[in-house]
Amino acid sequence: MKFSALEIAEMLNGEIDGDSSIEVTSLNKIEEATKNSITFLSNKKYIPWIYKTKASIIIVNNEFNPTDKILSTLIRVKDAYISFVKLLHKFNKDVIKYTGIHSSVVIPKSCKVGKDVSVGPFSFLGNNVELEDNVKIFNNVSIGDNVTIGENSIIHPGVTLYKNSRIGNSCILHSNSVIGSDGFGFAPDGSGNFLKIPHIGNVIIEDNVEIGASSTIDRATIGSTIIKKGVKIDNLVQIAHNVVIGENTVVAALSGLAGSSKTGKNCQIGGSGGLSGHVTIGDNVKIQGCSAAWKDAKDNSVLRGTPAFNERDFNRSYVHFRNLDKYVKEIENLKKKK
Repeated sequence: MKFSALEIAEMLNGEIDGDSSIEVTSLNKIEEATKNSITFLSNKKYIPWIYKTKASIIIVNNEFNPTDKILSTLIRVKDAYISFVKLLHKFNKDVIKYTGIHSSVVIPKSCKVGKDVSVGPFSFLGNNVELEDNVKIFNNVSIGDNVTIGENSIIHPGVTLYKNSRIGNSCILHSNSVIGSDGFGFAPDGSGNFLKIPHIGNVIIEDNVEIGASSTIDRATIGSTIIKKGVKIDNLVQIAHNVVIGENTVVAALSGLAGSSKTGKNCQIGGSGGLSGHVTIGDNVKIQGCSAAWKDAKDNSVLRGTPAFNERDFNRSYVHFRNLDKYVKEIENLKKKK
């Protein structure tokens, strides 16, 4: 795929500083870019590379002011990072291979299949499944009874959708994710044994949600586990029964949200972070990596530590954590002077 600087500037609503006719055929990192490739600069850490990169075109922010000669053509935009992401979509050649229903797939008569639906080899559909227009299902996918999948959604190889799960429009479920399995619910019976608690609810995933590879979302005990629109979940994330994740929240890898916990809108949970059971956090809350919220948190909180507490308090306390050995020695010296 080949684009000229002029074509790219038109795509990104940018301004050209240099040769508008120069063409590129690939994208690359600024420190590894070669001739006929395009890159971007958004992180100040990489400014020195703009003067020595071999890239033919560089996307930069409008306010960038060079202090030395640059050999590459610049395309100035409002946000270089977002513009480069848009360009990645243009260069993306990862097309769906399947067209139509593979001969190994049996579609029960009770199912409803929309237009331009693809189902790959050895995938299974239960009864009363509904696949809306342009759904793409890869190979070895298992779909239980009464599952609905909204239009333009993509289900990658090895995904399992338990019965009654509802997937919205334009969702992406990556390989080996499991939606709607039993929650981890057991009640002690007084004799040292644990009685399994049936989970008869379901999982609802709203529109424009992406679920990473090998992530799991448990169905509710009663009612629904709900992943609201725009949520992005990384690989290897565990979402327990009756959790509600608010709109446009992002959850990084190895995180876990315990049963009946809830997040507001636009939250960010760092890698290996999480929420304890029945905890509710507000909108725009940030939980830093390896931190856990053990109690409710208000809107716009930034949490750090385990158990997590206010970041400013944590930072002040951390000064004392680091000096603890020094404090102990001072106390011992004071004791000796008595």
